[in-house]
Amino acid sequence: MPLPFLTADRAFDATDDVALPFDDHDQWRRPYRPGPWRVGAAALALLLASFVLFAAVIIAAAGAMSGSIATFGLATLIIAASLRMLRVGAWVSRHGVRRVGFFSTTTVAWQQVTAVRTAQQPVRWLGLPRTVQGQALLLDWRGGEQVALLTDHNADFLSRIEAFDRAADTVEAWSAEYGAPATR
Repeated sequence: MPLPFLTADRAFDATDDVALPFDDHDQWRRPYRPGPWRVGAAALALLLASFVLFAAVIIAAAGAMSGSIATFGLATLIIAASLRMLRVGAWVSRHGVRRVGFFSTTTVAWQQVTAVRTAQQPVRWLGLPRTVQGQALLLDWRGGEQVALLTDHNADFLSRIEAFDRAADTVEAWSAEYGAPATR
């Protein structure tokens, strides 16, 4: 079963300088691959969920159905959280840019975007409260505050500076194509 949110198109593996490598620009796409920290955390959560599901089967075989249902519900929550963790990030389409967080999603139409730029600033390390000096791809839009779409210290780009630069350039290219020009 293909999981389209896990893989970017093969166009990102190519070394050519295609700014918008997708054929269908109406579909929401992540312009980069999920990073190893994000995929590893999701894999560990799914491994934990498999043990919890196994425990639910053992509890059901022992005859405690209410405990089995509660354990199965816990496993379902772990699976849902790991899948949501894989969807976190920046998504682009012809319609706009979308920043998907764990609990909330912000969508901004390209017509409302005033600037997309990369800036040096304190960023959160792996989403934790600790901040370090790093780069962030910032989105300025009318009627809203500044949004950090990507940082070089999040779960997708930690220790992968080239991948961050490539993803930032791709989002800036989408912005230049459909919205506000990118500024450096």
